[in-house]
Amino acid sequence: MVHDKHLIILLLLMLQFKHLVIDWCWQPEYEWENKGTYGHWGGILHSLKNAVGTSICFLPFVGWNTLLYILLIDYVIHYHVDWSKMNINRVFKLGPLTHPQFWWLTGFDQFLHQVTYLFLIWRYFPN
Repeated sequence: MVHDKHLIILLLLMLQFKHLVIDWCWQPEYEWENKGTYGHWGGILHSLKNAVGTSICFLPFVGWNTLLYILLIDYVIHYHVDWSKMNINRVFKLGPLTHPQFWWLTGFDQFLHQVTYLFLIWRYFPN
């Protein structure tokens, strides 16, 4: 029989792969260029893609009502983390070739996304 810890590891792996694809491989210029403008469709679309992907990862493990909470939480957090990162970069004029702080901030952004996944697993994974 598969133990819960194996399912959690599988879910984490699925979330990591989803994040790689949506946050890195499938983020067109339109999305990353506009994530710093609050309410712009580019940032909304990017965060919505992430939230739908996260929900798909949780689909085998939770019910539909829980899935809706997961989608909303992931969307709101992802949107605001990305919006904050883009605006901090803009205010401090951080660039990837000229400022190591750009990469520190990018790493912190990615850390916050991973913490979001851990929170969602902790909160919503069936006991």
